[in-house]
Amino acid sequence: MPELPLWAWIATAAVLGLLVGSFLNVVILRLPERMTAMWRQEARDVLELEAEDATPLPPGIVREPSHCPHCKHRLSALDNIPLFGWLFLGGRCRYCRAAISIQYPLVELLSGVLSALVVWKFGPTWPALAGLAFTWMLIALAGIDFRTQYLPDQINYPLLWLGLLLSVLPMFVNPVAAIVGAAVGYLSLWSVYWLFKLATGKEGMGYGDFKLLAALGAWMGPGKLLPIVLLSSLVGALIGGALIALRKHQRELPMPFGPFIAMAGWICFMAGDWLLDTYARLTGLR
Repeated sequence: MPELPLWAWIATAAVLGLLVGSFLNVVILRLPERMTAMWRQEARDVLELEAEDATPLPPGIVREPSHCPHCKHRLSALDNIPLFGWLFLGGRCRYCRAAISIQYPLVELLSGVLSALVVWKFGPTWPALAGLAFTWMLIALAGIDFRTQYLPDQINYPLLWLGLLLSVLPMFVNPVAAIVGAAVGYLSLWSVYWLFKLATGKEGMGYGDFKLLAALGAWMGPGKLLPIVLLSSLVGALIGGALIALRKHQRELPMPFGPFIAMAGWICFMAGDWLLDTYARLTGLR
């Protein structure tokens, strides 16, 4: 059986990424609603409050089929084709003609492109497979945080534990670097959080940000944490400033930091060594 050329693996990864991107849209939209409903239910149980009228939980991630959020009509297989389904329908529901959010094709396209880049970098190897899982979880976390300002433990913790387990092989970093990276990643933002809160009385970020940076530290070790924080802060300041200037975001409203951490983390995962080497050469440190 002839060995497939690299371009074939890259194309396969792109198609797989589009398919996974369709599922990631479901996760981004449904997981926060499901979490919120379950939190309310658990809070009523803890406080021993009377149960509310029996209402079903929001749709789950796996079992419930895709449907239009407006008319609730079940979508056909043609409608569910990643990226192209949205294009064929002109961005509108086939049944009620309501506009379909641009999020759907953007997440699918992003997942496809980033998946192809991962396989382009690592080739058809086990690190590429791990990199795909890393990429998809970051997309889900960024999308959820962007929409709801939640970074759910249901994704943060698996990302953290997967990074620690891969270090046992080791795949990207050794166990010592992974453990130290996770601890430093968490404690660094935790310290910033408390210093800011003691100084201003306000919360500057959430605990999900700490856990996400800890997970990135487990994957890449402590050496990549400072570039991730600096890059995410720079990108966040530029995008946030632009949105405020364009009046797309109100200055007094909090802006989620998780998407910028995820973006910077993925860039450092893919090109962190090159970025550090380039910086060293430009500054004369090497």
